[in-house]
Amino acid sequence: MDLFKRAGEGKCPPRRAVLGFGAAALALSGCGGREDSLAAQARAGDDKNYIAGDGSVNEYRPDARGSKVSLTGTLFSGETVSSEDWAGNAVVLNFWYAGCAPCRKEAPDLVALNNEFRDQGVLFYGVNVRDDAPTAAAFERTFGVGYPSFDDSNGGILLAMTTYVPPRAVPTTLVLDREGRVSARILGISEKGTLKALIVSALAGQ
Repeated sequence: MDLFKRAGEGKCPPRRAVLGFGAAALALSGCGGREDSLAAQARAGDDKNYIAGDGSVNEYRPDARGSKVSLTGTLFSGETVSSEDWAGNAVVLNFWYAGCAPCRKEAPDLVALNNEFRDQGVLFYGVNVRDDAPTAAAFERTFGVGYPSFDDSNGGILLAMTTYVPPRAVPTTLVLDREGRVSARILGISEKGTLKALIVSALAGQ
């Protein structure tokens, strides 16, 4: 049974349930329900300043992935990094900022996965959509974050990835395959086991 939706069907990208380590890691929610949930939060008028994703996961089959990602940004260290620098590696991009409660909740798992995969051809980057350098640094010290983050307060990277990252939907985590294409997206908190399965799949070219 094909667990993918075919590319181009409906308004949602193709997706499948992610299987990891002998058991299903998740069950996908319906596309319409997710969009309705995000829209409702956007209309709520509260002051939390982010839209919390529902944890839904999209994994795109290799023959349905788009073109490779093209972006350039500046890390908080001042270093300029381009997606061209990632050739041959899988990449995890996590969109976050310090005052986002779900971002704080998932941080320890992201740190653990970076430590596990950093010598296996996987690069982790944060994409900070709001904070100044001292605020971002304080967050990184608190959680022991060992991977760098882009200062995306100008929205350049968010704009480049707008197909996959809804405005204000933080956290969002993208996995890029070795060819630089988006292979998976988690909208909301990244569950450790699910993200690990997506990384393994991207490394294997699946």
